[in-house]
Formats: sequence, C-alpha cells, structure tokens
Amino acid sequence: SRIQEGVDALAGYGDIFYNNIRASGVIPLISIVLGPNAGGAVYGPAMSDFVFMVDGIGQMFITGPDVIRAVSREETTKEELGGARVHSQLTGLVHFIDRTEEDSFLRVRQLLSYLPDNNRSRPGASLTEDGPRYTDRIMEILPERSSQVYDMKEIIGEIADGHKFFEIQKNFAPNIVVGFIRLDGEVVAVLANQPQVLAGCLDIDSSLKAARFVRTCDAFNIPILSLVDVPGFLPGRDQEHAGIIRHGAKLVYAYGEASVPKISLVVRKAYGGAYIAMASKHLGADFNYAYPSAEIAVMGAEAASRIIFKDQEGEELKEKVSSYKEEVISPYLAAERAYIDDIIEPRETRNILLRSLEIIRDKREEGPWKKHGNIPL
Repeated sequence: SRIQEGVDALAGYGDIFYNNIRASGVIPLISIVLGPNAGGAVYGPAMSDFVFMVDGIGQMFITGPDVIRAVSREETTKEELGGARVHSQLTGLVHFIDRTEEDSFLRVRQLLSYLPDNNRSRPGASLTEDGPRYTDRIMEILPERSSQVYDMKEIIGEIADGHKFFEIQKNFAPNIVVGFIRLDGEVVAVLANQPQVLAGCLDIDSSLKAARFVRTCDAFNIPILSLVDVPGFLPGRDQEHAGIIRHGAKLVYAYGEASVPKISLVVRKAYGGAYIAMASKHLGADFNYAYPSAEIAVMGAEAASRIIFKDQEGEELKEKVSSYKEEVISPYLAAERAYIDDIIEPRETRNILLRSLEIIRDKREEGPWKKHGNIPL
C-alpha cells in the first residue's frame, strides 16, 4: 500500500479480501508471510485457512511501532509487536513458524499432501503397508492413576500410519492438540486434549483453536477423530470475564454443525460441559467409544462426593467415592444409554477405528435449509 495512492490502494485490498471470502470453504487458502505485513493487508492472512511465518523475517501488525510511539508514546519493536513468535504463541494467528524460507516451503508441501484440491473432492490417499495392527503400547503410555500426566501425542502416534502425526498450531493453546494423521492411507483429522498442559482442560484459546480446525476439516471433507481426556472447562474469574461461555459455545457449535464422519474415544475422563463439547453423541458423532477405565460424569468422584456427602468424612467418605465410581461415572452406564457405542480395549484402538471409518467414509448428511447458521462469534 502506498499512501499517495489514497482510496485506490484501499479499494485494491477490499477487492482481494472479497475474493478471499468467496473462495473460503471452496479451496484451501494458505498465506506465507515472508516480510513486513502492516495495515489493512494483515486481513489477507487472517482470513486464510493456514498461515506460515518465517521467524525473524515475517511480521504482522495493524499499526507499526512509529505510529504507536506517536499516538501512545509506547516503545516497542516490530518483532515484539507482531513477530512470528507473537502470532504463533499468543494470538494464534499463525499455524506454522519456521526457521528459514526453505523450511517453510517444505512444510507447505507437507500440508498440501493432507488437503483436497477443493470442497468437492477428498484428500488423496497414500499407499501404505501399515494396515490393521494391535496398539499394545497404549496401555504402557496410560498411567495407573487418573491424576498422573502423560503425552497424548504418544497415543496419536500409536494409532497413526507409520506413527506419523502432522501437528498444526503446536505453540498456541497446547492444552489441545490438532493435526493430521493417516489411517490405512486415508487422511484423518485429530483433535485431542493434552493432559500435560492445564490437565487437558478446555479454555478460551483451546476452544477457539479446536473450533476453527473442526470447521476447516468439515469444509474439506476430512473425517474427524477426537481423543478425549478432559476434566472440564478451565475455572476462574479471568476465564469467565473474558467470555469462556461465548468462546466455548463456538466449539460446541462447530462439532454439532460438522457433517463429515466424526468418531470420538474417551481415553480417560470426560467431565461436565467439556464431555458434551468434545464430539459427544449428543452433537451428532457417528461412533463414540471409551476405554474400560474411562470416566464420564458431571465431575470426578472425589469432588462430587465432597459436595453430595459433605457431612461425611474419613472411611465413610471413601466408601461414597468408591460407590460413586461404580454407580455414576462408569462408561458402561453411558453405554447402557447408547451414548457410547462400545467399550473397547486399548490394544484394539487402531483396528476399530479403521473399521469405523470404512463404514462411515461415504456418509452424507442433509440438514434443514438455511442461508447459514449463526455461530456465536
């Protein structure tokens, strides 16, 4: 944009943005930021499906340091204001940050291998010799106590072809993990709570990250696998005042709106509203599974027992906690009500997912006619 061009420069931006909007959801939109990107131009990448930046080279901001200094007397640099690390870790605008331009171009090629050409086709399948197999190591990954942490990415690796996981937005809201794997050569999107960060709780940033990814995958016919280990939405005044209700609703809406094949697996626990939000049967998931040791309830046994049986303590309270586990949070109770389709052994995970995807691969879903829904933005 050249200041002396006046309104003509602004019109040029507007015309480009309009075409971006028309193409959104029709073809994948990818932006690579390889230099300063300021003013109105930032909305081009902001409306893209995926954004790449090179560390130390790319910057994005609406107003630069000079203008900020003149208006508010605040001292800052281009990197502090809108460098790659800022947008990768804090704003969530950037999906991939690379060290060099060559690394960035290579990663774009990798991403394209998981995407279709347009919204009427599917991502290309790849040849694989990694067919049905047992996933025995999952039991080694899962700790004995439900309060212990583990790396959900290890479970994703056990399920995926060649143990390969193409992660997206790794540095933003790491309490939820999103990305692509292949199952028997077919592309599958994965969303998974990460117990290593905030115990896997959903907060504002993770809700936004997940909702955006679900809608992108739905636009481009990519099946969605959700691996659930979530103790709830993150409590606290800061989250409530910043709008966790409104932002959490975006994730609920995105899952409920998505018409692609949807499978969820409760790996360890699914409590409260977060159980509903993470691709539950109630939001239209096609297959919902759980491990035998999974827990599904409004809240955990100890917390619930302390509220329900607040007048009891010691051995009596322990007995109440034990009975609560058997009578309320067992996944078999959810299965009795058909909210869970099957209780599966961890070693059977990959094989069951392969069979499930085979059944629903050609799924077609027709909803009521409408111009568009009104996601709570």
